[in-house]
Amino acid sequence: MLASAGARVTLVCATNGDVGEISDPILATPENLWQVRKQELRNAMDITGISDVRFLDYRDSGMDGTDDNRHPNAYCNAGADTVVDRLAEVIAEINPHVILTHDPSGGYGHPDHKTMCAHTTIAAERASDPDAATPLLYYVCFPRSVFQRWWQEMIDRGIEPPFAVDAIDSLGTPDEEVTTTLDVSVWVETKLTSLACHRTQISDDGPFEQLPQDVLEFFIQTVLPTTPFLGRPIHGAAVNIREIRFPRGPRSRESIGIIYTVIEDDRTVELAGIYLIS
Repeated sequence: MLASAGARVTLVCATNGDVGEISDPILATPENLWQVRKQELRNAMDITGISDVRFLDYRDSGMDGTDDNRHPNAYCNAGADTVVDRLAEVIAEINPHVILTHDPSGGYGHPDHKTMCAHTTIAAERASDPDAATPLLYYVCFPRSVFQRWWQEMIDRGIEPPFAVDAIDSLGTPDEEVTTTLDVSVWVETKLTSLACHRTQISDDGPFEQLPQDVLEFFIQTVLPTTPFLGRPIHGAAVNIREIRFPRGPRSRESIGIIYTVIEDDRTVELAGIYLIS
C-alpha cells in the first residue's frame, strides 16, 4: 500500500525461517531451507514493490513449545541489548515516519513474533525525541474475532485449522485493543500473489488452500469495527493495527510510512518506513 504510493519502505527480517515446514521436497531440503526462504521473501517483496530487504540472520525459534525454542542460536534466546542496538541503527539510518511490527501476542503465539515486538518497542522508544522527528509505532494485529471466524469457517467445512484449535478463545489480539483498521481491499490480489511466493510454506491441500477462493477473499477483505485504545479508529478492511504512543516531536501525523522488521519467516512521497517482522 505505502510502496505503491511512493513511500520508501524497508523490511527487516530477524530470522531465516530455517526450521519451517517444507511443503514439497523438490523445493528445498532442511539444509538449504534458510536460503530458499530468504529468496521467497525477496520474491514476495518484489511483488509489493519493496526492494530494501534486510536480514538479521538469527535462527528460527520454531513454534511455541518445540525443541527449537531452546536452541542457543534461536532468535528468542538472542541478547536483547544486541538486537535492540541493531534495530536502533536501522531506525537511525532510515529515519522512518512509521514503524510497524508484530503485536505482543505474536499473532498466533510465535516466540519470534513476540520477541520482535518486545525488541522493536524498546528500539522505537529509544528513537522517541520530543525535540526531533519521532516515528509512530504500530503493532500489526490479528483480532481475536477474526481468528475465531476463520477457524469456525474451516470447522464448518470439515477442514482442520492449522494450529491452536484448543486455544481459539485466547488466540490473537483482543478486539478492543485494535485502534485502527485500514482499507486494503484494492491490494487483495497483491497480497495473495505475494503470499504465493512462499512456496515452501504453502501446501496445495493445506487448510487455507481448501477454502473456496471467494471465501478466502472475503476474509481478507472483511470490514471489522474497531474500538479506540490509544488512537482514533479508521473503519475499513483487512489490516488491523494498534497505535503505541511515545513522546512525539514535530513530525506531522500526516506523514505515514512503514518500518517493519521481519522476524520469523514470517508489510508518499518521500516518506520512509520500516517493517519489522520475524
